[in-house]
Amino acid sequence: MYEKLRGIVLSTIKYSDKHNIVHVYTDGRGRMAFAVPQGSTRGARMRNAMLMPLSVIDFEARIVAGCDLATMHDLSRAWPLVDIYCSPVKAALAMFVGEVLSHSIQEQESNRPLFAFVESAVMALEMMQRGVANFHICFLYHLGAHLGIQPDVGSYRKGYWFDMDGGIFVKFPSGGGHVMSPDEAEALHLISRMTFYNLHLFKFNREQRNRVLDVMLAYYRLHNSTLGTLRSPDILKQLFV
Repeated sequence: MYEKLRGIVLSTIKYSDKHNIVHVYTDGRGRMAFAVPQGSTRGARMRNAMLMPLSVIDFEARIVAGCDLATMHDLSRAWPLVDIYCSPVKAALAMFVGEVLSHSIQEQESNRPLFAFVESAVMALEMMQRGVANFHICFLYHLGAHLGIQPDVGSYRKGYWFDMDGGIFVKFPSGGGHVMSPDEAEALHLISRMTFYNLHLFKFNREQRNRVLDVMLAYYRLHNSTLGTLRSPDILKQLFV
């Protein structure tokens, strides 16, 4: 069976001497894995260029019942990503987003609001000229809403702690739980106001931004056991002053 899909490339893994496995998050079927032939021909090089992390592609998927790997045909870019792949900083951010999504999304079913969010995030990163250093913070925070783990900012009051286990702000921390201090809780509440279009208004130094990233990833791991260890955050921590 053939089905037309739009997808966002998450990762490519070498499978054999002749094939790679490309993981793609699609609009109609959720996460999918595709067997893609390797090669050194001009056509193969063009195909590989379209399968870099966060590429947004249109294609026909050949799906065989009972087979974990599909194949893709009539592959084309939905729209080109120029800035992301010409900028080392944006390319590193694309790697981070792809890695987070690869670990966080396992469902093989359609979730169009989540797909629309990720696609809009890719478009925003491509077009962004200011505030790029805060992109990954904003992305992580708003992805939480689609994964069902976004903090309850309505419970925030100045001086409250953030209960990471419950996802709420509290007046007094519970003993033995995972909490953020009132200062960090205030920073989290501030981050909740971020959008992809106002990132330049939020000023963090390297130490602050790295601390925010570490805490947010720790929060994700509390609520999403598939996140595991990521390689890309260490790269991001060296990029921004």
